[in-house]
Amino acid sequence: MSTTPSAMPTLPRSRGTALHRQIFVVLRERIVTGRYAAGAVLPREEDLCEHFGVSRITARRALADLEAQGFVQRRQGIGTFVREDLPVARAAATLSFVDALHKSATDTKVEVLGVHIENVPASIAAQLQLAPDEPAVHALRLRKTGNVTLMVSDAWVPARFSKQVTASRLKKEALYEILMNQGVEFGRVIQEVTAVAADPTFAHWLGTDVGMPLLRVTRIVYDVSLEPVQHLTLTVSPEHSRIVTDLPVDKINTLGTGQIVHDVQPEELKRSKRRGV
Repeated sequence: MSTTPSAMPTLPRSRGTALHRQIFVVLRERIVTGRYAAGAVLPREEDLCEHFGVSRITARRALADLEAQGFVQRRQGIGTFVREDLPVARAAATLSFVDALHKSATDTKVEVLGVHIENVPASIAAQLQLAPDEPAVHALRLRKTGNVTLMVSDAWVPARFSKQVTASRLKKEALYEILMNQGVEFGRVIQEVTAVAADPTFAHWLGTDVGMPLLRVTRIVYDVSLEPVQHLTLTVSPEHSRIVTDLPVDKINTLGTGQIVHDVQPEELKRSKRRGV
């Protein structure tokens, strides 16, 4: 018996990701998160067509993409089944899991794409309290496990740190360790987490499709005198990575846990009112 797709979202008819790719993403997310377990049968093509309001060709192409990427196996005249040999589901973020993260961090390797003195983009210069187009150290790195890129790290630090921030050192040490060895005492970190669409460069680095969602963490690191000493962006694919936080319970309702900031422009409110949303 086929699994009903009744809880699946309808698809927007607008420019952007193709309809078959949207169906692929919905089904893949349910497979990866275990909502369709190993061996489970997926909705039939006709069920997908009815629910999403798409053609048979569109539904068939979504299922074919899942098969091509190794998520499902299609059996002629029987149905489409989640493969039995998929990787196990991600472990829950428990205390034992967090403790194990310290070991796993050493199991990855760093590929340094480049370390150069460059003029800082205006937006980053403002956050580092530098003059527009002032030279700074720009370090671009990939963190990998095997041949799989897990993270793109893009860091800027003031030029006064340039002598010790080198490609050879970044292969062996974290940037914060190099700064500490130069006498920097860290005070505070402001961190922002956002979602971005993969452009061609990041899609290539992270092995995903152009336009697919990525997680981006932006950190501004200050020393004890509250002078900014580093601007860092970390970009990952949610297919391989997630953000886990370990906090003491007395901090759970404080700003230290993070705060969701909503940015809604007046024109958006006007448009939503016109649509009756």
